[in-house]
This record gives sequence, C-alpha cells and structure tokens, in this order.
Amino acid sequence: MNCFSRLIGTALLAAASLAQADSMVMASTTSTEQSGLFAHLLPAFTAATGVTVKVVALGTGQAIDMGRRGDADLLFVHDQVAEEKVVAEGFALKRTPVMYNDFVLIGPAADPAKLRGKDIAAALAKAAQSNAPFVSRGDKSGTHAAELRYWKLTPTESAKGSGYRECGCGMGPALNMAASMGAYVLADRATWLSFKNRADLAVLVEGDTRLFNQYGVLVVNPAKHPHTKVADAHKFADWVTSAAGQAVIAAYKIEGQQLFFPNAGK
Repeated sequence: MNCFSRLIGTALLAAASLAQADSMVMASTTSTEQSGLFAHLLPAFTAATGVTVKVVALGTGQAIDMGRRGDADLLFVHDQVAEEKVVAEGFALKRTPVMYNDFVLIGPAADPAKLRGKDIAAALAKAAQSNAPFVSRGDKSGTHAAELRYWKLTPTESAKGSGYRECGCGMGPALNMAASMGAYVLADRATWLSFKNRADLAVLVEGDTRLFNQYGVLVVNPAKHPHTKVADAHKFADWVTSAAGQAVIAAYKIEGQQLFFPNAGK
C-alpha cells in the first residue's frame, strides 16, 4: 500500500469513528415510529446537536429489554410501570415524562357488539360476552400492557371471548388485521390518525380518563453498560424535554390534528 492510500484509509477510519461517536441507538415504540413522529422530530434534534439517532422500533417491553442488555443508549417508551421497574433495577437512570396522548378503542363503524361509549371496561366486557372479533397486539408493548390492565377491570379478564386473537405484531399491522376482519382493537390515537387503511373502522370508545397514554424517556445506565453513548443519550433527553424539543412535538400534526401533547417534567 502506498503512502497516499494509507492516508486515505486513515482519513476514512477517522471519519467513521467520528460519525460513530456522534450517533446513538434509541429503542422506542412502533407507535412513535409508525405515527411519523420521529421523521418530524429527529431531524430537528440532529440540527440542534449534531447527533444522529438510529431508532429500533419495537413493543415497549422489547425496547426496555434492549436497554437491559445494553443494546440501546436510550429508551423512549410508554409503560410507566415497566419504566419505573427498569429504573429500580438499575438498568436505566431516572424516568422523565415527555408527552402524552390517549388510547382509543377502534372497531367497525356499525359496531355490531355495541361497544360504543366512554367506558373502556364496559366495552371490553361486552366484547367478551358477544365473542366479538378482537385483535390484541400480544407483543408486550405499551399498548398491549394497557389493554391487559383494562381487561383486569372487567369480570371477564380470563375469558375474553372466542373472537379474541393475539397477533404478536406492531400497531400498524394490528390495525390492518382489524380492518380486514371487521374486528375491534385498542390503538394509540397517533397511529390511528396516521393510519390510511381504515376500511369501515371508526373510533368507538374514547374519553375515559383511564385511556391516558404517557411517554417517558430513560437513559441507559452506564454503570451497567459502560459502552453506551451516555453523553449523546443525555443530549437527547435534555433536548426533547426542553422548550425547543417540546415545541417540535406540539407542532406535529396530521390533517390539522395534534398527535402528541408535550408535558415534560409533569
């Protein structure tokens, strides 16, 4: 190898090293990815800090497991109980609220099982009693965890009806299944608003305070995983909860409807 080639090789390695130093991995949810939020949010973060973010979109449970293994630098998820647990275990630093929206129960506009209303527990009980087709994420996501909490509010928790199906899939595929089957499904509002293949589906249950859907950000603990990009992770956590980051979240809308509502520190 001549001197010029060695210089070029050294420069390329240095550039690759620098690019790696200014990037991080964020494990997050399918709802934040499939709603289009990150396509709107992350370019603003990179412009402000110079740090690029690779998003791995999974169910919240799987995303948190990535943090436990040290396969992610930051978690952006929506299951407060699970988030507080991973902090208590020492795998993540403090949990900080970032934004919220709500869950909605989606189903055929004709509503053959007559679930329409504002009481999520009453709606699920009717779904079970009528053996209505119901698609569950079944993937240990934040939405799946919320759905299981709501079933616990009904007398039919262990008997969800013969129409109950777990897909083990993300929010978009679950909505696609519900559209093709004429089934009911619990969804986060953001993914629903961005979902194009609605067929005859409609929002049937909303407005129950128990449908509140909070998102939090957590930096993976470098004491457990020293190789993680803790400085870059802190930059994101600080920026997304700052006035600038919160304004970018509030500005994300589809057809004039705001998908997420900032509430950092609340």
